[in-house]
Amino acid sequence: MRIFGKAGKAAAVTAIAALALTGCGRDSGTTDGATESGFAQDSLIGVALPQKTSENWVLAEKLFNDGLTEAGFKADVQFANGGVSEQQNQISAMVTKGAKVIIVGAIDGAQLGTQLKQAKDSGATVIAYDRLLLNTENVDYYVAYDNFKVGELQGQALLEGLAKKKPSGPYNIELFAGSPDDANAKVFFDGAMSILKPKIDDGTLKVVSGQTNFEQAVTQGWKAENAQRRADTLLSGSYGTEALDGVLSPNDTLARAVLTSVKAAGKPLPVVTGQDSEVESVKSILAGEQYSTINKDTRALVEHAITMAKGLQAGEELEVNDTKSYNNGVKTVPAYLLEPVIVTSENVKTAYKEDPVLGPLTQ
Repeated sequence: MRIFGKAGKAAAVTAIAALALTGCGRDSGTTDGATESGFAQDSLIGVALPQKTSENWVLAEKLFNDGLTEAGFKADVQFANGGVSEQQNQISAMVTKGAKVIIVGAIDGAQLGTQLKQAKDSGATVIAYDRLLLNTENVDYYVAYDNFKVGELQGQALLEGLAKKKPSGPYNIELFAGSPDDANAKVFFDGAMSILKPKIDDGTLKVVSGQTNFEQAVTQGWKAENAQRRADTLLSGSYGTEALDGVLSPNDTLARAVLTSVKAAGKPLPVVTGQDSEVESVKSILAGEQYSTINKDTRALVEHAITMAKGLQAGEELEVNDTKSYNNGVKTVPAYLLEPVIVTSENVKTAYKEDPVLGPLTQ
């Protein structure tokens, strides 16, 4: 069982190993959370999104507005750029307006308990979008990419990139993680460390700064300036004469911040991972700078969230493919997981062939 909150990396790694033996935990089937009779087709659907910290969230806003309207719903899509309290107020307002489904991409998944209870008491269905809602029974479904696998792919990409850079170790690396108030940040980190820690233990990888745990690696708010500041400190404090061979970065924004820091220090560019397929990072991959990103097509994720809302409106049982892995501290949330894809210079031209923005850029 993939545990969030207080559980540690060991539990997550054990779970992944067990799931791998049972088809990666993909339990095709349905759950009993659907309504018996559905609701009116023109009902209000609320979408509470976090701060605009990356391109994929900005794109999601447009896709939700367009897709929900096209499906015949009334859409109320909100960003909480003012922080957690703003998101709390936005969800409460959606409940007051009579939203039948509330889709939540949380700033902090552990800080919405009161509002989610309000939603459930009103009869609304709550869907956690991209980030798991923690420590509450008042969430019905989770729709996301397999975020532990995202971390695994990042770890694999780092090792592959290092091997291409030079045939054998040891390799000097540093570890970066996302914001500690994002439930996904530690999942990404744990997934990556399930791949990297054995290589750290056997000496293939050396974290020169000694900062190997999640708390040391976090980047508050997923902000580029915070990552660049930490990278500056690491380079000046640990890499006077040492070469930095690679950096585990959890997303593209932070990857570019690290590369900016390395350039400013006048050092050779290391192998740097990423995630989200942001335009500037795809350009960087094409230019031979950032090594990798992860393609988590926001269009597919939003489309499936809207498909779930349409199913609930029709009174149908919703398809899920994981009923075991996502324990939020109170309950195991039925999940529908999409598959992430690693992208490097080797497959960048094919990975985005159907993407309306990145396709023309990479051809």
